[in-house]
Amino acid sequence: MHLIETRDLCYTYPGNVKALDHIHFIAPRNARIAVIGANGAGKSTLFKQFNGIFKPTSGSVLIRGEPISKENLREVRKFVGLVFQNPDDQIFSPTVEQDVAFGPMNLGLDEETVQHRVTEALGVVGIEHLRDRVPHHLSGGEKKRVAIAGVIAMEPQVLVLDEPTAGLDPQGVRDLVGFINSLSSKYGMTVIFSTHDVSLVPEVADYVYVMNKGQVVGTGTVEEIFINEEMLNSVRLGVPVLPKLISTLQKHGISISPAYSYADAERSFLSAFGKQP
Repeated sequence: MHLIETRDLCYTYPGNVKALDHIHFIAPRNARIAVIGANGAGKSTLFKQFNGIFKPTSGSVLIRGEPISKENLREVRKFVGLVFQNPDDQIFSPTVEQDVAFGPMNLGLDEETVQHRVTEALGVVGIEHLRDRVPHHLSGGEKKRVAIAGVIAMEPQVLVLDEPTAGLDPQGVRDLVGFINSLSSKYGMTVIFSTHDVSLVPEVADYVYVMNKGQVVGTGTVEEIFINEEMLNSVRLGVPVLPKLISTLQKHGISISPAYSYADAERSFLSAFGKQP
């Protein structure tokens, strides 16, 4: 049974604007899934279907095999945590601690359990030192971590991140990559994230969905997706720098293994030039 599955999912905004067109999507346990596409491809609209913010125009969204309904919506939103692209859309409490505690408190948990979850969530995202700060005085990257901590405190099985690197500096992006990977490796959490930054994908994804104009136009592993340069160019994305560079070297007769992540590329280059990885 998949944690999330959509079947023939369609969604139309008022004014007959079709945002999702017969989407088939699955998210298994302990997976890292990237949904890539240019702005306006439908990524954010899809994510809002996963925890019932939007209701399908047609088709269905299944959580652990069960369609989302009024009766199970509360449980769905505990199970699937969504972090919006703009953290200001979900941060509203006077302090970081109060903001992170909001979700667990609304689950009806006792104060001791709430405090434990808050401390755990702040530790996971590395912002224990911000506990008493006013959220709206923080930097963009810090706000994003607060928003993520607030969702993690609900202890979801699936964490959905909408354009998580938007507005982050390079160090913030590196920190986020490590954080996403730790959620999967240490906590067994399924992470789904959207981005139009293709260079990020090989570092944090096992499987990729490519969206364009409300449709899924490509699915596969990182290797399967990024070997298809024609498809990526057709949706205004392109191939990440590292595999593109290696492909160019191969065309010039240099014997070097394909690579997509930085670690794999490092091994490929060292091996190609007679160095021990």
